[in-house]
Amino acid sequence: MDSSVDLLNNIYKVDENSFDEVTLDVFRFQSKFCGIYKQYLDYIKVNPNKVDSIYKIPFLPIELFKSHKILTNSSEYELGFESSGTGGDKSNHYIKDVSVYKNSILKTFESFFGLTSDYIFLFLLPSYIENKKSSLVFMSDVLLESSNHGLGGYFLNDFQKLNDRILEIQSSVNEHKRRIFLFGVTFALLDFAEKFPQNLSNHIILETGGMKGRKKEITKSELHSFLKFQFQTKSIYGEYAMTELLSQAYSKNDGLYQTPTYMKVLIREVNDPFQLLPNNQRGAINIIDLMNINSCSFIATSDYGQNFDKNTFEVLGRIDNSDIRGCSLLYQ
Repeated sequence: MDSSVDLLNNIYKVDENSFDEVTLDVFRFQSKFCGIYKQYLDYIKVNPNKVDSIYKIPFLPIELFKSHKILTNSSEYELGFESSGTGGDKSNHYIKDVSVYKNSILKTFESFFGLTSDYIFLFLLPSYIENKKSSLVFMSDVLLESSNHGLGGYFLNDFQKLNDRILEIQSSVNEHKRRIFLFGVTFALLDFAEKFPQNLSNHIILETGGMKGRKKEITKSELHSFLKFQFQTKSIYGEYAMTELLSQAYSKNDGLYQTPTYMKVLIREVNDPFQLLPNNQRGAINIIDLMNINSCSFIATSDYGQNFDKNTFEVLGRIDNSDIRGCSLLYQ
């Protein structure tokens, strides 16, 4: 199948039964038309015609997003995203069709949380909002626009203004008939929780990671325990996403992330990038993101984790010395 349009139609409809077939179709397409991925397959001497299982698909080292424009079919693109790294350490993801990303954001969100129109989105994204090429801010814009409510918005470091807005919404909750969706990076949520503890038990609080050296690192369990206590709620939600992906995974209270139907996490041996591990073993995270149809859907990340049944996984941290073997050829 050589048409990304046909493939995309199948990706939107993919389910557990069709995932492997659609994934192999995407692999064959990208092994032909994604230049960097094709070059990588040639280097590691993998014949795409002999790949007959998703567990035989090679994963592109994520570091290559820092040094190469990874696109299928052409070098043209509508929008470019840049990670929040410093200097030359930033990843870039070039989006050939912005509508695919928007559809992925809304489809994924609504599969986990319901309609965006059920929520008033309040965003705490300092240090990200200043990045005009932030995929996180783009995603937030899409959710905010789809929700279409005048009380939603961004609050940067203005915690007093955010608190006032929450009180305004809470005081007229019957009028709005919507729940608050407080979406923030970790360090900002911690600061806000310290200064304005309150009862948000009827609403959703989601942290998307990011300490940025602003506070002493704490474990995920400690973080969620503190936020639950300060906000008098039973659940803190989480999001797993990155510049190099168009899909997102979400977690509820147990710290396990759930993937949408078009995303799958596999675990590889840290010291052997081509050796996959069975469920319940710890290793490096590989991601299949079929929504990356116009770049590369098969990414070997530098995150450390573990996967479980029912397409759930846990993120345990970053891999030390995370320059993954196999990408040095393309730096030359």
